[in-house]
Amino acid sequence: MAAVFLEGVTGSNGIIVPPDEYWPSIRALTEKYGIMLVSDEVMSGFGRTGEWFAVDNWGVVPDMITFAKGVTSGYLPLGGVLVSGKISTYFESRMLYMGLTYYGHAMSCAAGVATLGVYKEENTLSHVKELGRFLGEALLDIKSRHECVGDVRSIGLFAVLELVGNRATKQPIDAATMNVLRAALLQEGLSTFVNNNMIFIVPPLVISKEDLSSGLAIIDRALGIADADCVAK
Repeated sequence: MAAVFLEGVTGSNGIIVPPDEYWPSIRALTEKYGIMLVSDEVMSGFGRTGEWFAVDNWGVVPDMITFAKGVTSGYLPLGGVLVSGKISTYFESRMLYMGLTYYGHAMSCAAGVATLGVYKEENTLSHVKELGRFLGEALLDIKSRHECVGDVRSIGLFAVLELVGNRATKQPIDAATMNVLRAALLQEGLSTFVNNNMIFIVPPLVISKEDLSSGLAIIDRALGIADADCVAK
């Protein structure tokens, strides 16, 4: 049995949001050839994109979903796998030989149940969708005013700014400038993931519009450093 493993939306490599036809096409292809489809939703699951899982944005139901992180909001370690009815039915009459030392740890599972309850009670997904629209528009505005921003990618509260030294060639901005930029962000009190030539904007799902705007304003000001480097080239 073959299987295809894909992230719902690619995370650490740059928040690569696939085109609308991508996931449905992959699903159709795997069904045609009897291949299992597995969506890795460790980063993009549990509301991060505005849906429970990233694949939900495209109406796709994979055979398996791997998850972690958001299921407990990060308060306790917990990961798991969701499987389709066809797979679960198979193991109703067959032993699945597996086990780990902390398999099904009661405290982590309790944190997971409580977290899912809060997501539903506070309507977190709707909040993420609303702020996600605001974030996407704000980042496009930032791009329009900063020559160093080569690309903006976002879905829900899952976004990135990709910085370049030259928009025409998409040449990544140099590491020295990124180090200065990272220091400038920290100097103003903003701690966010900066990897290679990318600034990630992945705030808590419960962040307010005011706090999100404050963080974006800090990024906006700091980008002047990279603009100077870009113009110099």
